[in-house]
Amino acid sequence: MQQLALDTQSFEKLRSRNCLYVDKTEDIYKMITGGRIYFLSRPRRFGKSLLVSTLEALFKGQKNLFEGLYIYDKWEWSQQYPVIKIDWAGINHSTPEEMENSLAFHLKKNAQSYGITLIAESAIDCFSDLIEELHKKTGKDVVILIDEYDKPITAHLADSHLAAIRTKVHDFYQIMKSSDEYLRFVFLTGVSKFSGLSIFSALNNPQDITLREEYATICGYTQEELENNFTEYIDRAAERLKMTREYLLEQIRYWYNGYTWDGETAIYNPFSTMNFFQIRKFDNYWFNTGTPTFLIDLIQRRNCVDIAFNPVVVDSSVFREYDPANISEVPLLFQTGYLTIKKMELTPEGFAEYTLGIPNMEVSKSLLTHLVQAYGKYPDARYIDELRRMMQQHISACDEAGFARSLERMIASVPSKLHIAKEFYYHSLMLIWMQMLGFRIRAEEPNNLGYSDLVWEQPGLTVVAEVKYHAKKKIDTLLNEAMNQIHERRYYNKYSGKILLLGIAFSGKQPGCRMEVLNN
Repeated sequence: MQQLALDTQSFEKLRSRNCLYVDKTEDIYKMITGGRIYFLSRPRRFGKSLLVSTLEALFKGQKNLFEGLYIYDKWEWSQQYPVIKIDWAGINHSTPEEMENSLAFHLKKNAQSYGITLIAESAIDCFSDLIEELHKKTGKDVVILIDEYDKPITAHLADSHLAAIRTKVHDFYQIMKSSDEYLRFVFLTGVSKFSGLSIFSALNNPQDITLREEYATICGYTQEELENNFTEYIDRAAERLKMTREYLLEQIRYWYNGYTWDGETAIYNPFSTMNFFQIRKFDNYWFNTGTPTFLIDLIQRRNCVDIAFNPVVVDSSVFREYDPANISEVPLLFQTGYLTIKKMELTPEGFAEYTLGIPNMEVSKSLLTHLVQAYGKYPDARYIDELRRMMQQHISACDEAGFARSLERMIASVPSKLHIAKEFYYHSLMLIWMQMLGFRIRAEEPNNLGYSDLVWEQPGLTVVAEVKYHAKKKIDTLLNEAMNQIHERRYYNKYSGKILLLGIAFSGKQPGCRMEVLNN
């Protein structure tokens, strides 16, 4: 079984270690033979760095790394080009001054790898000199690969360094326009498409392939790629989770698929998918790599929670360039991966109209968790122990009325603007509330027939809970559905001893519960 490349975005290391690589070289070949200057936007952790690294190996002529791949017998390997690769993740941009020094140092190291010494001090002069000197020394046009071109901008969207950082980045990228005669190929990746950086307006009109149908699959995995490349991992996960292969694939799709950039081709998040296959547990891998503090702050500040959870219909202007100092919430949520294109249609006038929505369960549950924690007015810490004891007493005594009163208190703590008429919302709300009280909750606990919503343990007792929501159904009807599902799918079979079956229902904002004790 080939290893999963979770610890590297280097194409060379990945291939030399015989790690699993989903072949994207057909898309790459189409791109490099069809144009010269490109820009691609994708969310973080979506394979952009690996794509840049693959291009680097290709233009350097590292033929042995491509054996068995689509492009192997189609590329002219004798044509090797000097490559300048700039990865902003490795450049210090805490302040404008530190960014200037770090970028100049990075370019000088790049020059040294080609036996060139740069004597210029500024990053701009180093960049200009490096392009020209590489062209002189090799007699070949230069390839420039820039990964996360916008990272120094997005890191300072909400602080005082933004204007100065933006100016320096603008001046730096301007060099590529003046050096155009020496350039063979330019490729830039990023999250957002910002204006005023001398890229989209001045760099000889780079092709933005972000929404181009022919490049919809250049990052991430299609369903076919997932099933063809991860067969052994799928079988191993199915055995570990005691699921059929078909049911497992359905759950992986539910959690990690759903991104599209053409409104038709669904793509899996590669980072989350590989982490799932490695750990064999459904979890919020992508979201947990970085708390989107600035997004949560923006949503709170502009009071636009609905946009994050309800379909949004927009025109193509959402995907154009943006002023980083004044970007609106819909483009930001789209470009950072919290919204994706669910559908694209033409209006009677012939204009494209896009429906945006949350990609999958990983994003919806995670984003909701952060929002509830940000908005919720939970009790003061001094009451936490008392509340936990009360909840434990309600459960131990099978006190349905007492538990329901605690649920009412939970609902009252959440502002009305954050109530979302979706079952997953109330499921997440219960999870957050119980975790806040100190209960060790396990969510989406699997058995061979499905997933129980919530499971936790107290001394001598295991609680298995199912949460139901409907805006109009009566509480008793929903509680019947919850308890019937627990029994039909036998969520309790894997536990021994005393078990409490707990049905929780929300009819609109009105909560209720039902309890039943088993001895297994």
